[in-house]
Amino acid sequence: MQNKPRAAIMMVFAATCMGTASLLAKLLGTGENSLHAFQISAGRFGFALLALGIAAAILRPRIVAPNIPLHVLRVLFGWAGITCMFFAVARMPMADATAISYLNPMIAMLLAIPLLGERPGRWRWGSVAVSFLGAMLLIRPGASGIQPAALVALAAACFMGAEVIAIKRLTLLEKPFQILLINNSIGCILAISTAAFVWVTPTSAQWLIMAGVGLSVVSAQICFIQALRAADASFVMPLFYGTLIVVALWDLALFGIVPDVISLIGGGIIVSAACVLAWRESRAA
Repeated sequence: MQNKPRAAIMMVFAATCMGTASLLAKLLGTGENSLHAFQISAGRFGFALLALGIAAAILRPRIVAPNIPLHVLRVLFGWAGITCMFFAVARMPMADATAISYLNPMIAMLLAIPLLGERPGRWRWGSVAVSFLGAMLLIRPGASGIQPAALVALAAACFMGAEVIAIKRLTLLEKPFQILLINNSIGCILAISTAAFVWVTPTSAQWLIMAGVGLSVVSAQICFIQALRAADASFVMPLFYGTLIVVALWDLALFGIVPDVISLIGGGIIVSAACVLAWRESRAA
């Protein structure tokens, strides 16, 4: 039985947490003592693992034999996606980077054709075409050239789309908490290994902000899963795109960045296409 009020609350929390994580990553990646995206990613995975480890010790969930190769694949894509995203938000308006990252369900749909044998219909193909039009607006090709940070955000969307395929496979085999725990365990090893090459000792404030990134991301993941359990994706996914509103408000309040016409049109196109795709997915289910 669906519980739409609960689903809505959970998804609004998820959107707020993801928007806050983007803000904290931007604070870490800008300024005089900025941290490398690799190091910010290490903080995201490390503190998320700490929170999940404490939860596991309290809840003592049943763990089944995991599909390690599939987990590793998922982590590689997830780590690459979040690291690219942290790089992008530090160098461009968070709202633009977030909107471009919303291409990930479209990328997942394209990858599902050869990898999962899915056959999308005309509505899904139309959503993909329209969303890429919005992305081209946000990348802003013109006389001044393409924004490099926007291309990194586009790469983040591609990696996240590939991660979705791995997650779809994993959810058929394992419980959500186990997936999160193993994902963050492997991700922590990978992220710290890469961060070692660029490591600088964070200040006390930066340690706290990194902890905030990790806790915000894992909170968003938990709320997202709970929302999808409580109601159909076609109902809850449009609410998750409220992350765009959250980061736009952060941009305005803290950095004085006002979304221009291109940002509003490009972001609106991508979100609209993603909502249509979520609606068609629910009808096909």
